[in-house]
Amino acid sequence: MQSTRLTKLLSFLATEPNDPFILYALATEYNSLNDTEQAFYYYHKLVEDHPSYVGTYYHLGKLYQKQEQTERAVEIYQLGMKRATEKGDRHAFSELQGAYNMAAGLDYEDD
Repeated sequence: MQSTRLTKLLSFLATEPNDPFILYALATEYNSLNDTEQAFYYYHKLVEDHPSYVGTYYHLGKLYQKQEQTERAVEIYQLGMKRATEKGDRHAFSELQGAYNMAAGLDYEDD
């Protein structure tokens, strides 16, 4: 059974099939419903069709980590940092760098 939110998002997608915000919202909704296949589909669609939509990379990386695919998560974070730099988005870069550091085991905390 689909959630009301998912039903609304799918109807929005029918009228605006290339809107990155709708694609992102769908990916996020599927992720929250634990439908990883659909979440991956929409996150990857964003990376391919809207590479400058930098919020995608953080959540896609986290989804890979949730699936215990740390190496792939690290690659996604690196790509996201590159896109954030190209876009001049320091905030997104910082968040991606933090996620990258933790995933790559580079989180330097004092003992």
